[in-house]
Amino acid sequence: MAAFITSLESVAEIVIVIALGYWLRGSGRLGDEFKSNISFIIMKIALPASIFVSVLKYLNRDKLASLSGGLIFTFASFTLGYIVAWILTKVFRIRKGRRGTFINMFVNANTIFIGLPLNMALFGTKSLPYFLVYYVMNTISTWAVGIFFISSDDPTVEKGAKKDFNWKKLLPAPLVGFLVSLVFLLLAIPVPEWINKTLDMVGGIVTPMSLIYIGIILADAGLKSIKFDRDTILALVGRFVIAPALMISIILLGKSMMGTSLPALESSSFIIQSAAPGLAVLPILVDQSHGDVDYATNLVTTSTVLFVIVVPILMQVANLI
Repeated sequence: MAAFITSLESVAEIVIVIALGYWLRGSGRLGDEFKSNISFIIMKIALPASIFVSVLKYLNRDKLASLSGGLIFTFASFTLGYIVAWILTKVFRIRKGRRGTFINMFVNANTIFIGLPLNMALFGTKSLPYFLVYYVMNTISTWAVGIFFISSDDPTVEKGAKKDFNWKKLLPAPLVGFLVSLVFLLLAIPVPEWINKTLDMVGGIVTPMSLIYIGIILADAGLKSIKFDRDTILALVGRFVIAPALMISIILLGKSMMGTSLPALESSSFIIQSAAPGLAVLPILVDQSHGDVDYATNLVTTSTVLFVIVVPILMQVANLI
């Protein structure tokens, strides 16, 4: 019951902010110019700042080294997730413009904004080091791999057409923020408190602004755009069934064949995080690559709402591992 209430509260907060964006757009208070500029603010300024602050806040060199074993399990889970998702895009012939969204929905989750408070509520502060293992891998996966599946899925680019190499796409701003934070972490470079507070304040707008953006997209498309078509159902199955199943399988495989057993708290944290909802910034990423934004918005919205049902079930499964 506690898990259900916690997940319900987390989802309620998100839905309310999405509804705010929906109302502001529908009432004409947010124009097209705001809609076109919001992604720049999030992707180029706020998100890099948020990632930089989060890494330095939740990690240190000793903690990163001590948790290296868990990184192997999560790395295997993410790698298999990409492989399975890519195969399914071929098997079910997911159309161009949706493939990058489909793959990211399978693999990358909204860990820091939904996963963290939920993990703390379910398992307490002692679970934080294990959450950070998943968070680090999820961050690397999203900004070093996932974003390229989206950018390469641009439907406005004809198949076989040559594109000019864009160094900015090789190193997107959020990935730069993560790499810079690792340099500061590993070299123990001090960050003045006032700078840290400033970056934290700027980074704090990522989630509410992303959710307002989703509300804007929903207002433009109409609530009828929320639907459960074949591609949506497949992606949700990947997020809530296949991704945690892969994580569970790897944990059990490591225990039975390699004799490597994770602490119960660590395995439970990994399983819960593997089924967290889709990234709130996913529609913005898709929009920048001219993909199916309505599809991405639908997936983020439906996965967020359905997460409240998934958490109690996964808690029961995790207790059996």
